Formats: sequence, C-alpha cells, structure tokens
Amino acid sequence: MAQAEQSTTKRNRISDRILRGGTEPDPRFTLANERTFLAWIRTSLALLAGGVAVEAFMADLFSPELRKTVAVLLLLLALVIGGGSFFRWLNVERSMRHKTPLPLPWIAPILATGAALVAVFMVAFVLARPA
Repeated sequence: MAQAEQSTTKRNRISDRILRGGTEPDPRFTLANERTFLAWIRTSLALLAGGVAVEAFMADLFSPELRKTVAVLLLLLALVIGGGSFFRWLNVERSMRHKTPLPLPWIAPILATGAALVAVFMVAFVLARPA
C-alpha cells in the first residue's frame, strides 16, 4: 500500500471514530465551524489574560478578597470556555455530517452568566468605593 493511501486510511479511521461516520459536509461549513471554534479559544485566552492581569496588577485598587474572586471567576470562565469549545466544535461537526439539527450553544449562556457575575462584583466595588 502506498504511503498516501495509508495516511488516508488512517485519517478515515480516526475521523470515523471521533466523528462517528456520516458524510463529509461542504468544506465551507467545516471551515466556518473551525473559525467559530477559534473565536471561542480567543475568548478563552482573553479571559485567561484578564484573570492573570487582575491578580497581578490590581493589588492597589482591589481588596485581596475581591481581587481573588474576580481573578478566579475569569480563570474558571476561561477554563470552561476553552474546554467547552472543543466539544461544541465536535458536536456541530457531527451534526453536519449526519444532517441533524445543530446543538444548542451551551457555552454561550455560561459565558454570559460568568461575565454578568464579574460585572456584578465590579459594580458593587465601584458603588462601595469612596469617591
């Protein structure tokens, strides 16, 4: 068997195992799904950088408890969004291959809720801080 044929066969076995068969979707849809995955990863990295920045540079502005709470919330959001983005990509890819409805984006409400929690802490901090 030629080298190219072995690579294709190996790719098909891995693809079938991960994606559970189906037919190859239009490449434009697969690439759009990949771009969405990368956007979620960018968001995760931004949240990670924000959590590190809060912990590293806000010691003079925030109390230690508030600083730690905000930093941990941002870091946990980064963890959930980064990890969840792979499963989102995988589930959308499987749906496209099997021509089934796309799954609901469960990481979007998690991100919105987490961002709202961080905003609540920040608003409380601003209101409680002397002018």
